[in-house]
Amino acid sequence: MANKNGKRFRALSETFDRKAQYPLSEAIELVKKTSNAKFDETVDVTVVLGIDPKKGDQQVRGTITLPHGTGKTPRVVAVARGEAASAAEAAGADLVGAEDIIEQIEKDELQFDVLVATPDMMRLLSRLGKKLGPRMPNAKSGTVGPNIGQIVGDRKKGQIEYRNEPKAAVVHSIIGKSSFEGVALTENANALIGALNRAKPSAAKGTYLKSITLSSTMGPGVKVDLSSLR
Repeated sequence: MANKNGKRFRALSETFDRKAQYPLSEAIELVKKTSNAKFDETVDVTVVLGIDPKKGDQQVRGTITLPHGTGKTPRVVAVARGEAASAAEAAGADLVGAEDIIEQIEKDELQFDVLVATPDMMRLLSRLGKKLGPRMPNAKSGTVGPNIGQIVGDRKKGQIEYRNEPKAAVVHSIIGKSSFEGVALTENANALIGALNRAKPSAAKGTYLKSITLSSTMGPGVKVDLSSLR
């Protein structure tokens, strides 16, 4: 199977010049063209930034609701009580609770894409810090706040979190599915790039957007010509 996948990847890679840079809309069409697996592949973007990830004042992190969503409805679990719990349920949370949720996470009995919480629940969640790692609810990632209903609703509508890797000046993100129209993927990509530009740390010097590469789940990477961006 691995050999077959390798031959497929090489064949797709030969359909265009992988060393060349393409305007964003053209790069997206190439990604769609080379996305021919037997499932609806995810379209990913990799952005290399001109930041020093070792410095605390050069971290890039935030959230954005993509104009056309991600093509996937995430499983959102909310840690809340009382009226906040009711608001989370009304907004479409897949599961709402407090100590029971924490216990299930500790026992690895709970699967979820996004964990959100009200501020008063963070003391209870603190003991899961090591287990959850970057999935721990955090105000900077937009997953902690008093208005839990809006937080849940935003995530369900396609809000994503972006952040540079802990030890690298790289941001990986999803911008949709290969079945999306090219215009929708282009608008999603532009929205993400705009958010990254707005999140540029003041301490970052020199060229900020260094490179952007698009790819589908099983397809080769396509380089974007940065001069084509809005």
